[in-house]
Amino acid sequence: MLPTTTETLPLETDDDGVVRVSHTRVTLDTIVQAFSEGATAEEIAQQYPSVPLADIYSVIGYYLRRRADVEAYLHARRQQAVETRQRNEARHDPAGIRERLLRRRSAGTA
Repeated sequence: MLPTTTETLPLETDDDGVVRVSHTRVTLDTIVQAFSEGATAEEIAQQYPSVPLADIYSVIGYYLRRRADVEAYLHARRQQAVETRQRNEARHDPAGIRERLLRRRSAGTA
C-alpha cells in the first residue's frame, strides 16, 4: 500500500507580498512565465538551480489547479509594476538620461 500524505506547497509570501518558491529568491511569476513559454520543469530547474525539481513540479501543479487565482495574482503584480514605473518616471524624468550619463562619463565623474 502506498501511503498518501498531504505535502506543504513550497511557496512563501514575503513582506512585500511577493510569492517566492520557498527558501529561494525565485518568484512564482518566474516559474509560471517560464512554464507558459513552453519550458519543461527540468529546463526551469536548469535555469534556476536553487529551486529543487520537485518544488518546480509542485508549483506548476498548483498553477494548473488554481490557474484563475494565480493569473489574478500575476495581473495584480503586472499592474503594480506599471504603477511603480510611472511613479519613478514622474520623480526622475528619464528623458535625456543617456545623454546625461554619457556627459558624466566623458567628464570623468561617472
